[in-house]
Amino acid sequence: MALDPSKEGLSDAASDAAVLEQLGYTQEFKRSFGLLGMVGFSFSIVTSWTALSGVLIIGVESGGSPVMIWGWLAVCLVTLTVAYSMAEMCSAYPCAGGQYSWVAILAPKRWAREFSYVCGWFMLIGSLGMGATNNFVAANFVLGTAQLNHPTYTIERWHTVLLAYLITAIAAVSNIFGPHLLNKISKGVLVWNISAFIVCFVTILAMNDHKQPAKFVFSEFQNFTGFGNAYTAVLGLLQSAFGMCCYDAPAHMVEEIKNARKQAPRAIIMSVYIGAITGFIFLISLSFCMGDVETTAGTPTGVPAIEIFFNSTGSRAGASGLASLIAVIALVCANSLMAEGSRVVFAFSRDHGLPFSSTISKVSKGLRAPIYAILVTALVQAAFNSIYFGSSTGFNTIIAIATEGFYLSYAMPLLSRILAHVSGKKHRLEGPYSLGRYGLTLNIIGFIFLTFCCITFNFPGVSPVSSTNMNYTSAAIGVIMTLSLITWITTGRKRFTGPDSGRLLENRTGEVAGTVGTADSKGA
Repeated sequence: MALDPSKEGLSDAASDAAVLEQLGYTQEFKRSFGLLGMVGFSFSIVTSWTALSGVLIIGVESGGSPVMIWGWLAVCLVTLTVAYSMAEMCSAYPCAGGQYSWVAILAPKRWAREFSYVCGWFMLIGSLGMGATNNFVAANFVLGTAQLNHPTYTIERWHTVLLAYLITAIAAVSNIFGPHLLNKISKGVLVWNISAFIVCFVTILAMNDHKQPAKFVFSEFQNFTGFGNAYTAVLGLLQSAFGMCCYDAPAHMVEEIKNARKQAPRAIIMSVYIGAITGFIFLISLSFCMGDVETTAGTPTGVPAIEIFFNSTGSRAGASGLASLIAVIALVCANSLMAEGSRVVFAFSRDHGLPFSSTISKVSKGLRAPIYAILVTALVQAAFNSIYFGSSTGFNTIIAIATEGFYLSYAMPLLSRILAHVSGKKHRLEGPYSLGRYGLTLNIIGFIFLTFCCITFNFPGVSPVSSTNMNYTSAAIGVIMTLSLITWITTGRKRFTGPDSGRLLENRTGEVAGTVGTADSKGA
């Protein structure tokens, strides 16, 4: 069956399994997700309002409320250009590889394989690093609640790491033995997520009788970084960038969604809109209810949001209840990020992108789960969390690495489309979710935004800069690039394929793909 992405795309009428077969893969997962379940799954990962509260300290110190609120609106607006672009690509080419698969198909032929491979590594680091970050945030909320109720208790770094290990282990076990429950859990957590959001912001606004003035919330700049205000405002955008991330999750679960070419793109877009609205309302609520800025930033709970809850309610029980609502969401998010991360590892291994790929890419026929990919995901997440044993600033770098990894992997397929257009080898993405003539414009805007973010993520956050507070994100990205180069030379260069068993990479003359035979389908 011929696959010509420049003329036809994949048949809209084809079944999910047939579409996957056209891309060179065999259906191995059970398609249990519907639209509602996938929106719940995606939003449990994006869950912007809880993510923002988890890294509130960045915004508090780097510009304060004005930067958090106005920066959030700006980031969300431009993020939509990225989300719509990715939704269009997901609709046209729905396979679990997501970004790196789209790069392999859309990039100019002469460097498609190499660019796709690098994109895959950034996607891996972003997904696995974000899982570790979430486990850290979840542990912080649990331990912070304990400290609030027992003021003599001092939270040690090793407490946080061990609890993060436990959260990782629970998520791994849940994913191995309960993949069939993911859809039901996702529907349930969507209800819990929205309900908890309403309870939290209504409670603190209603009970706080000493709110900050509107000037503090919308215009009073706070700067604890030691840098100038303009530079500090740019630093403050990291909080918003972290809060609006991971919306590519449906693209990696696409082989487990019914009517994937329509529902997965919708889930991507809907999770961004829900995240933007809930995040905006919650940031304003937290800003009005914030007490003394220095007290909030230096709270012994380690979580400024818990301090704001306590400042608003005046009750340890009340603040603990609100914090517990978020802790539950973070724990479910750990389960979802384990699922997404393992699918990313599985997909990249299926295309021979990792050492021991043939083992890692195996799917248990009985459990219908990629067990080895889940175990690899859990081990890498735990390794990232271990960095906190030695340095708190070191783990802040993991947050930046995770966010930059995602953003770089988002930027690469957009750049591939732009370059293809400039070179005259244009791709018309003819999936059910098509942007038509607006696609290239949104691609360009999204790419500029992502590039700006990826540059600023490397800036130091405190002045004067020293070896202990330096931002080592650029060095870590260099290590990732080196690692990808080594694996490319040793294994990837000879074995890495991509969608359509490599034919989309190797046989595209004038951007036209070759034929696909079922006997060559991966996983067969």
